[in-house]
Amino acid sequence: MKYKKLSKEQLLISIDRLTRFKPTKEKYMRVFFDIILSNLLEPKYKKNDLEKMDTAEVKELAEKIINASIEQEFDDNSINKILQNYENSVFNNDDDTQILINNNINYNGILKFIDDNSVINLRWLKSLVKSSNLIQNRQKNALKFPIEKVLLVEGLTEEILLPAFSRKLGYDFYKEGVQIIPAGGKNQVVKMYYKLAEELKIPIFLLLDKDAEENIKQIQPKLRKIDKIHLVSCGEFEDLLSKSLIVKTVNNELNNFASITENDLNDGLPEAKTLENIFKKIGFHEFKKADFAKLVRDNINEDSDISDEIRTIIYEVIQ
Repeated sequence: MKYKKLSKEQLLISIDRLTRFKPTKEKYMRVFFDIILSNLLEPKYKKNDLEKMDTAEVKELAEKIINASIEQEFDDNSINKILQNYENSVFNNDDDTQILINNNINYNGILKFIDDNSVINLRWLKSLVKSSNLIQNRQKNALKFPIEKVLLVEGLTEEILLPAFSRKLGYDFYKEGVQIIPAGGKNQVVKMYYKLAEELKIPIFLLLDKDAEENIKQIQPKLRKIDKIHLVSCGEFEDLLSKSLIVKTVNNELNNFASITENDLNDGLPEAKTLENIFKKIGFHEFKKADFAKLVRDNINEDSDISDEIRTIIYEVIQ
């Protein structure tokens, strides 16, 4: 067996991918395949060869290359066991997947490459050496992992704003293990929920716009007892934003170039459409929901910025 060692960057990328919130078998096989295809020189395999190979053999090949790339003896598998237990607590894993996560990857040897600027899942991995109480560790350091609940939403606006509103109410998603997933529309929420409900053991909270009643009918037959749905009472999520917060956000962005009042928002149209018209009228840049959500996020500084329904949604997520 001949191979070239993984670089520091390759090691970090591989471990980052192994610890992301992704279906266990999918991420492990992808990482192990990439390592074998790019770094194993003899024998040389193609992807088709690996797909036909026994799972245990794939794991052993990748494991050998990873550990041979680290200048430190493997002496402790405590992190491996924590990761194995965590993956099994979140995902429905089959026997093949158990083979993949029951490994002897030298995580301790990789920890020296992880610093405070690393992505959050790598910082969480490093923290496992210091604390065996995973929940306490997450709450103390806002490390997001272990993830205990999924918040499935339609778009980026909810993904950007709900954590900000939640923090203002004293509930930090990163401390409480809430993973937000934007599906990209109400129809995609249905497809994503079907997939997640099969893969996950943890609860899923679905947030849908008012026009998604038919989509909810599609979800209901597959809705698990641990999952919840909140249907926005009117329109879209943007319609739940307080008018005072929208006015403050727009005027701060306009910076004396122009200004609006709450009366400008009372045209009976969906809030996003109203804002689009206002931006056109005053000759401002193009209105984009995600960009505007980021501006709104930066202007949330008072309790009155949070509407009653947004409070309700966050409290429902907390429960």
